[in-house]
Amino acid sequence: MANVPRLQDQYQKIREQLGKELGLTNPNEIPHIEKIVVNIGQGEAVQNHKILEGAVADLEKITGQKAVTTKSKKAIAGFKLRAGLPIGCSVTLRRQRMYEFLDRLINVSIPRIRDFRGFSPKAFDGRGNYTLGVKEQIIFPEIEYDKVDRIRGLGITIVMSAKNDIQAKALLEKFNFPFRKS
Repeated sequence: MANVPRLQDQYQKIREQLGKELGLTNPNEIPHIEKIVVNIGQGEAVQNHKILEGAVADLEKITGQKAVTTKSKKAIAGFKLRAGLPIGCSVTLRRQRMYEFLDRLINVSIPRIRDFRGFSPKAFDGRGNYTLGVKEQIIFPEIEYDKVDRIRGLGITIVMSAKNDIQAKALLEKFNFPFRKS
């Protein structure tokens, strides 16, 4: 068998236990992570297109996958924004890359956040997906601090097959995801 990411292997071991805890009899009902979407929005890219190039390069280093630029859908005169202008970039991670990214996020990057007390357990969307924001891209070891042109925040959405937030939270807790203790 090929090189299986650590979290994917861990999921195979905890899957049955997770099903029992949630009271699920059908093995297909047991929640799993479907994909992880990482994106950077750069509103200043309207005036300066070079800003977006740095964001794309950072995102590609962090995820190890080619980033796609996102374009504005509507024109907003107050922001001097026209429809179709590039204003951000995103990457969708699936399968092995997804598990590798989540492993690096939980075990390497999150411990590097200053004054970190845990992520909010209320950031679920009601359908079992979890979104978190990272204020600085420099927490990722792939980013060289000396070569950073500006600090960028990124949004990370973990899309799961869970039917509700309780199932999704139980799955993330099995991966030792650092939720804030209330």
